[in-house]
Amino acid sequence: MSDSDIVYNRIAMLRAERAITRRQLSDALGVHYQTIGYLERGEYSPSLHLALRIAEHFQVDVEVIFSTKPFPRIGSNE
Repeated sequence: MSDSDIVYNRIAMLRAERAITRRQLSDALGVHYQTIGYLERGEYSPSLHLALRIAEHFQVDVEVIFSTKPFPRIGSNE
């Protein structure tokens, strides 16, 4: 996977904010819990359908969670 194919995400941050485990999220989405780990580490890019379901689960726009560019670090001036 080249850098241009990477989909960056904030799944781990959203899970931490809401105190949700990988298994709880995977159960809610109907995917294997390891899939959540692969997504969080950027080892797997979600289908559009899965990305939309994740955004719906967290009740945020899909762009809040996923991006083709790295998210700025929290507290940075970017």
